[in-house]
Amino acid sequence: MSIQTQTTLSPILESLARSLDIPPSKYEEAVNRYQAVGEWLDAVGSALKPFNPRVYPQGSFRLGTVIRPVSGGKVGDYDIDLVCLLHLTKGLMTPERLKQMVGDRLKEHKTYERMLDEEGRRCWTLEYAESDGVGFHLDVLPACPEDDAGRMRLVIAGVPDQYATNAIAITELGENSGYTWVPGGSNPMGFAEWFDSVNLASRVRVADVQKRMLAESHRNIYASVDAVPDALIRTPLQRAIQILKRHRDTRFSGHEWEKEKPISMVITTLAALAYDGQTDVATTLEAILGKIDDFSTSGIISKQSGKWGIPNPVNPGENFANRWNDPGSNRADAFFEWVGWVQQDLFEAAEKAFESDTRQILTEALGVSDAPRATGTQLLLKTGESVPGLAAMRHKQLPPWLTRLQ
Repeated sequence: MSIQTQTTLSPILESLARSLDIPPSKYEEAVNRYQAVGEWLDAVGSALKPFNPRVYPQGSFRLGTVIRPVSGGKVGDYDIDLVCLLHLTKGLMTPERLKQMVGDRLKEHKTYERMLDEEGRRCWTLEYAESDGVGFHLDVLPACPEDDAGRMRLVIAGVPDQYATNAIAITELGENSGYTWVPGGSNPMGFAEWFDSVNLASRVRVADVQKRMLAESHRNIYASVDAVPDALIRTPLQRAIQILKRHRDTRFSGHEWEKEKPISMVITTLAALAYDGQTDVATTLEAILGKIDDFSTSGIISKQSGKWGIPNPVNPGENFANRWNDPGSNRADAFFEWVGWVQQDLFEAAEKAFESDTRQILTEALGVSDAPRATGTQLLLKTGESVPGLAAMRHKQLPPWLTRLQ
């Protein structure tokens, strides 16, 4: 049986993806946290004030593909990636000074100083522990605008000017404690705008319905439909990416290749390149997985002179598969092995005649509990020793609309 003819597969995947998503209450907390950080960096008296610091989200939080990570069989805190953009001239600033200016300002805040982790290779990390056991890691990436030569290199490489203009210069702390500018820089805002362009038609199609559902089910947070943030809308592409990321985390948990599992940017980039407007999660996943095989021959996933490459669509000098080329790395093998695992799990689920069997395969593959409709923040990992409760209701098909359990 193909995925297209399995009528229960997509609704189950949709409901499971909702259980992986950041709840609206946690989303609001995260926004409040990073806005407070931005206000502190830009406050009167801050050494950063003359550079008009701007803090904005990047990565999965910005793209609407955030999930709680799993490592070693345990569900972790949400990772919220931020850029702290200082409006200064790259040529008049050293990478060390840029990095330390942001760190020094964070340390001037007594609370942030206590929450600050050891200096990272590129970021400063603030660790929030919440009373409900669900916390955040805010990774603050110091950056400044890329210089004219860097932006011109992107345009010459074929990046549209609307994306190239958002390129940033970022720093890196090497093993010898020396600071350098990351070659080629980065472009998280350009990537987000490119991703949005791929996702636009689907977002327009689902936005009104999803906003009404969110407003109805979270009246304690949103006073009206208009108050629901656009960032909480999820298209089939975004849901598919969330499922793929969680499947990766679950299948590699405890595996010898766990530290070499595919990174989220590889998954997100390939999924967006493969997406062609599919209207449900199951067919979106099938299309993505099918096209990944084609990417290996079309050059999107390339191997030239023994070197793997997956270029950033808005920053071709940045190779998302760079770590695949590390000496002794199993990352390429881990990626293609994992693609096969996803395909196997999906088609095994699609072949089942009963909804309960389909659901069981998918909940185990994604490592989630048997209650995908819950709107709380706690996810329960299934283990090899767990069994369904005596009163399990997996034979009951879920309604396609959002439900509120009280």
